[in-house]
Amino acid sequence: MSTFRTSADGLLRLAGNGTLADRIAESMGRNVSPAERRSWSRSLEVLGQDLADAGLGQVEVLVEYHLPLTSKRVDVVLAGVDPKTAEDSYVVVELKQWSSAESYEGSEHLVAVEHVRGPRLHPGVQVELYCEYLTDFLGILAGHGSPVRGVAYLHNAVDRDVSDLFARRPTEQSRIFTKQRRGQFLDYLRTHLAPKSGVGAADRFLTSSVRPSRRLLAYAAQELKERSHFTLLDEQRVAYELVLHAVERARSADHKSLVVVSGGPGSGKSVIALSVLGELARQQRTVMHATGSRSFTQTLRRYAGRGSTRLKNLFGYFNSFMSAERNGLDVLICDEAHRIRETSVNRFTPKAKRDKARPQIDELVAAARVPVFLLDEHQVVKPGELGNVEVISSYAKQLNLDVEVVELHGQFRCGGSDAYEQWVVDLLGLDSGEPWVWTGDGRIDVRLASSPEELEVFLATKQAAGLTARLSAGYCWPWSDPRPNDTLVADVQIGGWSRPWNVKSDRSVSEAPGSAFWATDPNGFGQIGCVYTAQGFEYAWSGVIIGPDLVARDGQLVTRREQSKDPAFRSRKSVSDAEVDLLIRNTYKVLLTRGMRGTAIYSTDPETCEYLASLVKVTRPVETSYEPDLSEV
Repeated sequence: MSTFRTSADGLLRLAGNGTLADRIAESMGRNVSPAERRSWSRSLEVLGQDLADAGLGQVEVLVEYHLPLTSKRVDVVLAGVDPKTAEDSYVVVELKQWSSAESYEGSEHLVAVEHVRGPRLHPGVQVELYCEYLTDFLGILAGHGSPVRGVAYLHNAVDRDVSDLFARRPTEQSRIFTKQRRGQFLDYLRTHLAPKSGVGAADRFLTSSVRPSRRLLAYAAQELKERSHFTLLDEQRVAYELVLHAVERARSADHKSLVVVSGGPGSGKSVIALSVLGELARQQRTVMHATGSRSFTQTLRRYAGRGSTRLKNLFGYFNSFMSAERNGLDVLICDEAHRIRETSVNRFTPKAKRDKARPQIDELVAAARVPVFLLDEHQVVKPGELGNVEVISSYAKQLNLDVEVVELHGQFRCGGSDAYEQWVVDLLGLDSGEPWVWTGDGRIDVRLASSPEELEVFLATKQAAGLTARLSAGYCWPWSDPRPNDTLVADVQIGGWSRPWNVKSDRSVSEAPGSAFWATDPNGFGQIGCVYTAQGFEYAWSGVIIGPDLVARDGQLVTRREQSKDPAFRSRKSVSDAEVDLLIRNTYKVLLTRGMRGTAIYSTDPETCEYLASLVKVTRPVETSYEPDLSEV
């Protein structure tokens, strides 16, 4: 961990000689903004003086503590000895320099802060959630009563200027103190921390095992049971039972093994993942779910864990396990495992961790007694993604681990049409098959549009009828940041028609949802989705714009790298033409297989339009209901 650690006396000494910010920045191993340095210098000196005045100079102070398995940091954790029980005692402190704050539009959980744009989380809620997370994931805290307490310290504010914050009833994890209540704050600290060395408590805290607690798993089991009613069929059930069998074997025979579940879009991989998660939670096994997709993980947190921050914490990312305890989990479910990367290192990784970087697959396999990988090899769409059955199986065999591979052949997306998925694979040249004429199979509706306007109007009728519809495209247009007035730039321009891409960040822009929720929020209609926001999701009707990066020439589809605007493709040195060719084809494989009821396709290239028209000649329409032709809309 890159947490900065010192005693309270040491904190005050460093603040006094002006080197505190430098020491903290050095421990974090990354560039730190001047604003962050100023914040440390101002707030931590105040806290250090308070601890000294309370007679708690020997308490250990953990600054910028990195919450395990997340990218979040806690301002301060105070580690010491409980005066009454002589056991370890911890106080989480959220430091705020706010001078004025009030309830945001009457909300109990959001506040408006003077000179700060947009609502902020109530600081009591913020620190309470930190305490809850630590209790749920740090093994050292399991089985204890309340070893972690939390306070928000607004050391620049007086009560009258933040009076709304006191309307929320405080708990032992969410108390609020202002500079006007400094005396109460000192009394509070003395109540929970003795004037003794906190070195041992800090050691145990920083070296604690990291895993979901039994209390959290019991809670998750109940929540998932109430919200998830999945029926697993055939190979889905086989995969589910294999994982449970491997877990039991790992427990009884101290045997580590690995399960790989491979299947196309809509074959039920994520249904298996959530079913396994729920069942293992009910069995009180330590289990987590992880993906390499921000959109997918954020959506799972919103819907599978809706209303529950604790349940959301079971859904993480592949790069969360760089420092995970070996075999600390019973099971790690790696969904969308085709997105495994060579390494978890990114631009935010501290230098100390960069130097010790391991292959990401090694981190994931090491983290659990039974790592489970669910993947679709034709959904690798970004350079550096390397998750496939062969790579994972070969790695496991190098470690002498048993590997169980389950192939899912069922199809629950695309109208349940195996034929349509194969038609897409052959159309894009992703297997050895040749393109063939789609005449319909009675399961999925496949249509062609002659213009983007026609395509959008058609999808709008579906959306208006209560069906979900989304329009996506290949990455062939620039992607601008939002304008200062909070509007999106219509970057996707085709003739006189134009629309914006989906929002770049997780923050909504006007009515447009953040990128993670483009596929699931009704307001996602109206922006063009890219492969990174569409991947892993489904909607009733999928509209796909094939851009100039994939065109028909001389009776076959060819890719044109120079037409792609994906920044990941810029360097020929790091990404070869052959790799780009496959990634572009895989991109359209993903986009063309999102629709549950139907897919409507438009190409910006006239020759490609003619080519597609020669391959889509429906003679057998969908049997379930009548759908008008595009020309009738």
